[in-house]
Formats: sequence, C-alpha cells, structure tokens
Amino acid sequence: MSDTTPKHLGEITDRNLALELVRVTEAAAISAAQWIGRGRKNDADGAAVEAMRRAFDHVAIDGTVVIGEGEMDEAPMLYIGEKVGYGGPAMDIAVDPLEGTTLTAKGGPNALAVVALAERGNFLHAPDIYMDKIAVGAGLPDGVVDLDAPPGENLRNLARARKCDVTDLIVCILDRERHAEKIAKCREAGARIMLISDGDVAGVIATAIPDGGVDIYLGSGGAPEGVLAAAALRCIGGQLQGRLIYEDDAQVARARDMGLADPHRKFGLTEMAKGDVMFAATGVTSGAMLRGVRRRGPTAVTHSMVMRSKSGTVRYIEAHHNFRTKTWTAA
Repeated sequence: MSDTTPKHLGEITDRNLALELVRVTEAAAISAAQWIGRGRKNDADGAAVEAMRRAFDHVAIDGTVVIGEGEMDEAPMLYIGEKVGYGGPAMDIAVDPLEGTTLTAKGGPNALAVVALAERGNFLHAPDIYMDKIAVGAGLPDGVVDLDAPPGENLRNLARARKCDVTDLIVCILDRERHAEKIAKCREAGARIMLISDGDVAGVIATAIPDGGVDIYLGSGGAPEGVLAAAALRCIGGQLQGRLIYEDDAQVARARDMGLADPHRKFGLTEMAKGDVMFAATGVTSGAMLRGVRRRGPTAVTHSMVMRSKSGTVRYIEAHHNFRTKTWTAA
C-alpha cells in the first residue's frame, strides 16, 4: 500500500463526498447559465435552486439546510431546516445556489454556485439578515484587523503586517450607499477601493487566494453569505469577523430562536464554521477565481473549486458535460 492510498473507509467516503459536492454546484451553475445577460435574475436564481435541490438527491448524506433560501414559508426548496440527501452521515448544509443573481442577469463577473458542508452543529445558524464583516487572507498575525476598530487603524495595522504602505492595499467593498462613510475613511487613509456590485462571498475569498487582487474585505452583506465565506476561509486560511445587524426586535427574537444566546456578539471564523468543513463552488460567469459556464448546444464546460479544512487542499476541476448521454444532475 503506497503512502497516498487511503487507509480508512472514512477517508475514501470523504473524498467521494467532495466530488459529489462539485456535482451539486455544477448542476446549479449550468442551469443558471442559461439566463446570463437576459435581465431576469429571479428566473436565473429559480433555475439554480431547482437544479441544486435535484442534485442533492444523489448525495449520500443525511443533510439539513441551515443556511439556505430563507424560511419554509418564503422558499419552496432549500429552505432552512429542509432535509437533503438520500442517507448517510448527519451533515449541516450551507448553500447559495446563485451568489450574484444580478451579476448573472447583467452578464457581470464572479457569479457563483456555492455549497459548504460540515458535521451537524458546526455552522452558525444565522438568520437571513445583514452581517457586518471584515476579512483578510492567511499568513497574518492573529487579530491584525478587528471589526470594532476604525478603517484607518485596520489598514495601518494590515500594512505594517504586510510590510507595505497603506497606499499599496486594495479594499473590497460592496457598492452600497450604506458604505459611503467607510469608503471615504479608507480613501482618507490612502487605500485603494475595489467596489463590487454583488457577490461578497467571492469578495471575501479573494483576500485569501493568489492573484485575488484584494487585501481586505470590509462592509455589510448577507449573514448567510458570511457563513459561506467563513467556510471557505476555514479551508484556505484567513481571518474573518462578523456581527449580525438587526432592523427590529423581531429579528433579534428570531436569532435567539435559532440558538444564539447573545445575538449581538462578534463572531470569529471558527464560531461561524468549525470542525471539518468542505466547500465547493462552480463559476456561473467568469471572474478572478473561476471561469464561467461555457455552453454550446448539447455540451458545456464548467470550472469549479473544492476544498477541505482538514487537509487544506484546494482542487480546481474542469468538467466537460455531454447532455446527449446524461443529465447534469446525474453526473
């Protein structure tokens, strides 16, 4: 038996499961890609959701969606609490079948189909509200940035750790009116800004991948996307902090009902995604991280990444699909 031969059945199963996750994201991406540039984001999202849900029927897990498309009365499938898979180990599932619905509708870059998986109880059960976030990549001192520190202080600390000037740093922020003051403070400190219209999971991951072109991610976006981004950083390294943002007391009560004893606390990376985490994403439209779906008649080419926190391995998979011989949910 060679050193590279899996020695335990669990290891073989885990490797197979990682590939199954890629098949799930491929299905969602291929379905969403039919709507690229057609100006109909709801149709694109609906196609991705339906395809991803069907694909989960082929995955050997006892899965529960903890980060999904909303509450049961808000989403027909992949809702929080829905059971997926045909049986196997008990797993929590975090999904975003189409991260970047507007990007897809407009033909913009970096739209993704995303899935993360962990053993039961290892993902933060975050309600579908906003979360304030800060993230940097790996290889930096713990606590080099802090969600509660002013932008200028975080940028100076990050520049010192990277042994560069603040003017060398690129800050990724969602282009939203609510971020106007934060953007101004970053520019005042001397940093450069990369404004993105959507897709903050990709924005966070960009801080941690080679050639991502981003040094730090700042600002508020969806809490579910925060958990998915945390799952990715658990696999490739980095730091992320988040705090939920509430609009009313009903949202606070909902967070408590979901098990958050202190709903106003600041969450660290391993509080949002702990244990052994798997993460998979397939490009819908091309971006810095993944190429988008290329579909021609009865064939398509997809580009995906799959990674696992236990090993730290990141794999990129280019798949060529032939719909004359199979459906994409039964790959």
